[in-house]
Amino acid sequence: MPEIAEVARIVHYLRLHLVGKTIKSATAIEDSNVFGKVGTTGPEVAAALTGKKVLSAGTQGKYFWLVLDKPPHPVMHFGMTAGWIHIKGDRTAYTNYYKKMKPEEIDMWPPKYWKFQLKTEDPAVEVAFTDPRRFGRVRLVNCPGGDIRKYSPLVENGPDPVVDTDIFTEDFLKEKMYSRHVPIKALLLDQAVISGIGNWVGDEVLFQAGLHPEQYCDDFSDEQIKKLYESIRHVCQFAVDKLGDSDQFPEDWLFHYRWSKGAKGGAHGHLPSGERLAFLTVGGRTSCYAPDRQKKSGRVVPGVKEELIESDPEESKPKKTAKSKVAKGEEGQAQTKTKRKAEEDEKPAKRSKAAPKQQLAARSKTSKTEKPLVESTEVDSGRRRSGRLQGKTG
Repeated sequence: MPEIAEVARIVHYLRLHLVGKTIKSATAIEDSNVFGKVGTTGPEVAAALTGKKVLSAGTQGKYFWLVLDKPPHPVMHFGMTAGWIHIKGDRTAYTNYYKKMKPEEIDMWPPKYWKFQLKTEDPAVEVAFTDPRRFGRVRLVNCPGGDIRKYSPLVENGPDPVVDTDIFTEDFLKEKMYSRHVPIKALLLDQAVISGIGNWVGDEVLFQAGLHPEQYCDDFSDEQIKKLYESIRHVCQFAVDKLGDSDQFPEDWLFHYRWSKGAKGGAHGHLPSGERLAFLTVGGRTSCYAPDRQKKSGRVVPGVKEELIESDPEESKPKKTAKSKVAKGEEGQAQTKTKRKAEEDEKPAKRSKAAPKQQLAARSKTSKTEKPLVESTEVDSGRRRSGRLQGKTG
């Protein structure tokens, strides 16, 4: 889902294409989830946009918004979904987004799963909000443009580690960690504490800080908290600066190896350094981490289910070593000799199995004259009967 870096990318394109322009027309599909669950409707959103000038675009964690020349202002969030803001004629999303789309869908307009779209006056720009799983939310906030963050839902959310560096400090993080008793990964994902950190960012910052994701947040030392704070600032700032373009993330980032449990094209089971990766599952939430790097140093939440990532099937195959033509020739001759010897050894066995018909007939005749097992002497009968019968049933 879009996290702090991906939302920063969306806002970048809104500022580039939409800010300063007047919206000529807007349409919206009625959706009881996307609009209805936050107290509005598709027609109300379309009406609020039509004829308004876009003054600015802002972001706080996973939320983003447009400031119009008159309220109400649209405040948007994608939730647990692959939703996006599309601009006609420009591929605004990151590379992996388009890899999941069919070729004919990439330049389709309006895009598939659109919920609202708008068109500006000349120069014309067309923008669409898409949401395939309907977990996103579009609401209208009726307040002065500069006060949007003072109103719900933004006022209930914690500081953005990139936008709010004056609030999000090391002391702020320490106070939050020591005042709670939850796994550190759960604390990082809590938007009321810090805005913008989702699953991949949370895994990345803990990996780089060398902290176990399920260790309780009040069981870390001041030095570990300092590392965590620096890791949050670094990962979030770097990812935002690159507008969420993962192709520009460092090769040693966990991001490149955490997306699947050994599936083809996914995680390879280890990092370039050779460190093994594993998944932890607690309460339905999954974390990827490196056990050798992120060791426990305090209490860990009970009931953790760990699963090592399987190595890539191609990597597990034995590698072929380069051999000279002479060596290959000698090896071939040796294999041929060994094969011939094995065949010679097998011939007597085959001949013994192929007994003449006369021998088989003689054996059959002899077997008919033999006394049955039960007519043995009194002393031996029990043993023989027991041994022979056991042999047959064994």
